[in-house]
Amino acid sequence: MRSGRLLGGALLAVALLAPGTGASGQILDRLPADVLDVTPPSARASGPLAEMRAVALECRATPGTDLRRRIVETAIQEWAFFGFPVLDRLNGARLLAGAPLRAGRVAFEYTTRRAPTPNAREGERVAATIAGYWAVTPEGPGIVREQARRWSDRGAATRWNAPWSAAFISWVMCEAGLGTRDQFQRAIAHWTYVDQAIRARDSGAETAGYLAYDIGETVVEPGDLLCSGRRPRYANLAARRSQMGEGASSHCDIVVEADEAEGRILAIGGNVLRSVSLKVLGAESAPDGGLLARSTDGAPLYAHLKLRAESIGNRGLSESGVLAAVAAEADGVAPARAAAVLQALRVQGEWMQEPGRH
Repeated sequence: MRSGRLLGGALLAVALLAPGTGASGQILDRLPADVLDVTPPSARASGPLAEMRAVALECRATPGTDLRRRIVETAIQEWAFFGFPVLDRLNGARLLAGAPLRAGRVAFEYTTRRAPTPNAREGERVAATIAGYWAVTPEGPGIVREQARRWSDRGAATRWNAPWSAAFISWVMCEAGLGTRDQFQRAIAHWTYVDQAIRARDSGAETAGYLAYDIGETVVEPGDLLCSGRRPRYANLAARRSQMGEGASSHCDIVVEADEAEGRILAIGGNVLRSVSLKVLGAESAPDGGLLARSTDGAPLYAHLKLRAESIGNRGLSESGVLAAVAAEADGVAPARAAAVLQALRVQGEWMQEPGRH
């Protein structure tokens, strides 16, 4: 483990362990708007489970100079809300949100088993949040209505009737400031906005928020998206270009840290381990500095969507204002899950104070 002060020693208010408060045993409130001005996704859903409906609210359509930072911080806050699960694609390990915390430590699990469906209590806790992700997509209201019928028939532990990873990405962009379709095509499938980024680069479109590059073609920064093709399993953008406009099973994650010291990329995505989870992805050093994404057997990436916004450096997670804001309020609280997860990931922040000290 690297030396230095670990980010997380005082992050304890994010995830205080409290038995009986959900599948992950955690209580979490999102930060107030004066700290992170994001409308909670649950505000886009209304009604009890069996009657839940999507609520139509406008997206933010004015990208500011802090666009990268807003995308990263919004994703980090949702990761915290789901209990800090991790999928390590480099080492074939995972950390589920409900994994036990022993003596201030968490243990990664080495398994190929699918993550379990959240129990009824946790399913109910996150229901309005996931419905809010869906609400920003054109097809989302119908998906939420169908899910309400499933909840009515089968209960709160019922899995969602459609994968929600692209809905999560769409909601983040909606809240971050890429709220119009010419900026970012919100959709229930990732290929929709991947195709938009390909067309934007090919045509020189000025309004699109992202441009598409092959993996390893340009350096990765926080706020960028890394995408994999599942069916079909694309090797590069040329393969996707031959099928533009056709449906495809794919997945994208939001980069939150390009960790040169550890030679890895940290990214957050939705519907990963049935949660909003952080992934550890492969990387290699670029000739002129920075990191290039690297496709691996565990994470066969084919597209790097580069955000058209000013850089914030590579340490989006280590220097997260969301985590710092929580840490500032947690003095004197015993170490808990947030600290343990970040310590296990070897994530550091120079701003961090020692636990129990101001």
